[in-house]
Amino acid sequence: QVRLVESGGGLVQPGGSLRLSCAASGFTFSIYAMAWYRQAPGKERERVAGISTSGGSTIYADSVKGRFTISRDNARNTVYLQMNSLKPDDTAVYYCNQNSAEKFTWGQGTQVTVSS
Repeated sequence: QVRLVESGGGLVQPGGSLRLSCAASGFTFSIYAMAWYRQAPGKERERVAGISTSGGSTIYADSVKGRFTISRDNARNTVYLQMNSLKPDDTAVYYCNQNSAEKFTWGQGTQVTVSS
């Protein structure tokens, strides 16, 4: 069955960096465009970054553009999110999934907390 396992979150001070990983299994990872999403308390889940099947094309939410970088390793069935210059507004649970209206079952996510 499809499994998405996010990791790499934690507590970081404003201006700090984190690298999130999402290990995928149960489907042919390389044929799916993927994305990172986040959900802050009391807010809707939003897409923050997307990446094409080959990794050659990426897209970012305006709020993270220039600070976050999405990448993927199709040999390892893993998608990454490098987050730099983190702000308190980036505090949320981060998830990966298809970059599509259709979604796999969501994983448990990884908590990112940006606070001094």
